Amino acid sequence: MLRNCSLDFFVKKQQGNNKMSRQLWLLRHGKSDRNLAVDDYDRPLKKRGKKAAESMGVWLKKENLIPDYLISSPAKRAYMTAKFVHKAFAEETVDIVQDKRLYQEGFERLKTVLAECPPEAKQVLMVGHNPELEDLLVNLVGVNNLPDVERLLSTATLVRLTMPDDWTYLEAGCATLVGITRAKLLPEENL
Repeated sequence: MLRNCSLDFFVKKQQGNNKMSRQLWLLRHGKSDRNLAVDDYDRPLKKRGKKAAESMGVWLKKENLIPDYLISSPAKRAYMTAKFVHKAFAEETVDIVQDKRLYQEGFERLKTVLAECPPEAKQVLMVGHNPELEDLLVNLVGVNNLPDVERLLSTATLVRLTMPDDWTYLEAGCATLVGITRAKLLPEENL
């Protein structure tokens, strides 16, 4: 069980000549309301999911972690999370790009989306869903390089990865885990 709000890991030295100057941030959507009689795609955030998304946005701004590119699933709960986070860091030069491939299409499709991100974007925030985000994380970092916890990406959890410069083909194990931050464990001043 994770007890700290942020688990920061040292960035291990990279082997070979692969440049690692880009970061990918994976954010699972906030807690949604499963009890509503709506399609899964249309499920909104619960009140606590909205607070968690706002809190994560405030934390990102406080830590000066502002993405160059923000991509979100268009499913209501993910897009609402992206909007709350975006509003908190109030960066007008960053738009929220919606991509339907981030919703229930598997982690390989997420890699296709990443390959299409602008190469000049050095910090990319992707807001989406499990199991795709968690599967992508395991693929990019490798299960042996992740903490031994029951769930890596609970709702409103952010994972930061150092990535190779070229995202056209992301092979398994190409990324390094930098940190895991859970909104529900952030200090009260972020709420």
